[in-house]
Amino acid sequence: MIFKSKIFKAILLLLGIGVTIGIITGIYMFNMPHRNIKTTNTDYQLKASEIVNEYLQNPTSANEKYLDEEGESKILEITGKITSIRTDFNNQIVILLKDNDSKAGVTCTFSDESKTIAEKLKQDQIVIIKGVIRSGASYDEDLEMYENVILEKCSLINIIQS
Repeated sequence: MIFKSKIFKAILLLLGIGVTIGIITGIYMFNMPHRNIKTTNTDYQLKASEIVNEYLQNPTSANEKYLDEEGESKILEITGKITSIRTDFNNQIVILLKDNDSKAGVTCTFSDESKTIAEKLKQDQIVIIKGVIRSGASYDEDLEMYENVILEKCSLINIIQS
């Protein structure tokens, strides 16, 4: 009986230590600082039409190029012409970079820190936007339409043309 009581106490102690370690790890991961896209070095500089064409031609190869081993996006700078500006449901500025002859474009959602700068953008400006990729361009056969490349956490790098 005494032996079973000691085993039970040891199991409870180990279980308590495991739960404590799990809670501490969870709190650490939750409070871990996010990657600052604006100050991080750019991995690729592309035109909007280039990244769209890469995803439409070979999405697997494009994902291997623009995502790391864990699926995190590399930092991209995209140059393109603003064809539309809107505000999404989260009150974030969203612009579409697209050439007139392109099947799809690049949708850029600006972070809250970049919102005041993004509000000054105008249609038909050529800009350089920095951000991370959330999804690539594709063709949806059910809807019979092209889907845009989606960048998020975007910030304005430069306005080339007004």
